[in-house]
Amino acid sequence: MAQFFKPKANQQKRLSPKLVLNVTDMDHLGAGMASHQGKIVFIPGALAGETITAQLVEQKKSYAKAKLISIGSPSPLRVEPECPFYQQCGGCDLQHVGIESQRQFKNDALANRLQRLAPNVSAVDAIESQAWHYRRRARLATSFDKQSGHLTLGFRAKASNQVVAISDCQVLALPLSVLITPLAKLLNRSKLKSGLGHVELIDVEQGQFVVLRVTKAVSDKDKLALAQFATERNVQILLQDNEGQSLDLQGQASQPHYCLGDGTELAFMPGNFIQVNAKVNQAMVAQALQWLEPKAQERILDLFCGVGNFSLALAKTGAEVIGVEGVPAMVAQASANAKAAGLTNLSFFHGDLSADLSHEPWLGKIDKLLLDPARAGAYESLQWLKLMQPQKVVYVSCDPASLARDSQLLLDSGYALVKFGMLDMFPQTHHIEAMALFELKQSK
Repeated sequence: MAQFFKPKANQQKRLSPKLVLNVTDMDHLGAGMASHQGKIVFIPGALAGETITAQLVEQKKSYAKAKLISIGSPSPLRVEPECPFYQQCGGCDLQHVGIESQRQFKNDALANRLQRLAPNVSAVDAIESQAWHYRRRARLATSFDKQSGHLTLGFRAKASNQVVAISDCQVLALPLSVLITPLAKLLNRSKLKSGLGHVELIDVEQGQFVVLRVTKAVSDKDKLALAQFATERNVQILLQDNEGQSLDLQGQASQPHYCLGDGTELAFMPGNFIQVNAKVNQAMVAQALQWLEPKAQERILDLFCGVGNFSLALAKTGAEVIGVEGVPAMVAQASANAKAAGLTNLSFFHGDLSADLSHEPWLGKIDKLLLDPARAGAYESLQWLKLMQPQKVVYVSCDPASLARDSQLLLDSGYALVKFGMLDMFPQTHHIEAMALFELKQSK
């Protein structure tokens, strides 16, 4: 019997009684589902078909949440997690499921949502990458203990602000994973450790970057030690100040950049959003272009455009592309990326895409629309479909629930869901990304 949790003796009286539950299904977050006294109970870490022992940790009117204690009859889908920090770290939550089963679960969860709206539409093949060491970027948390003088470097624990010290990370790109232990030792020898915020690790085509968020001046001695580390490890170290400006150890501005499959380079600043899975991102951009079929002289709108991840590739086809983003710094970065690529058929605007767009200069008739919103989705932006009237819409989503909600709005506005597919951007986690294509139905 696998043992997962043993309560401390002084906690016994405060905990609910142990329950034996039969797990019958999985929710969209990858948690097991069971029934108890007429309520659905959600148990993270449990799998359908398992008989488990659990304790309730939260009760609502129609459902409850429970902590997995032990497994009496494990599912054949269960595997041993590869990461020794899996039960403590809050980063991954599906390592106890084999990768093929993970992907089947995600495909089924996505199809279940969208085929309720369009029963005759089937999913295309998912876009996938390697199951491990795929993340090209991560932000490590820090915790400094004044009493011991020790700095802990790692990730937040599950549902906690506590920092779990890690020596390596199985989903982080290998050149970054091997930096964690020596970097923690270096920082603990420095005076920098008491004034250090987060640490960002980046792996791109030009090499690896270590970004240190500093809250006080860095001494010459510490700069020298950092420079030696950078030379030995062949990495670039950037110091990020309170204003978010990142400079190298000589005080010069420096930026990482990443490449798309067509060789397009996009620079970004630490803190800017980029997709963390390079292989999936390249295939995702290529698929979006294939589905949209952009043509020269067409007017294409790219909402939530970031630093130009889709915009530049669209503009290379000769279409007139308009990118809109809510973060001013990323709008400026996207414009700089377009200029560096020599693209003049591309313009960027700053705008709050959840607000009234009626006075925005870019709002009007377009040929095609691409959306890549955050988890909240694009419901407010899609209220302006009648003004835009795109023939095709490609929607890139990081949340199936908001995608389903927004898909209903598109269907109600005269669009048909033509195809959709899962993007496995985050293996070993429950996160589901997707792409869906909608086309405007021809009026009779």
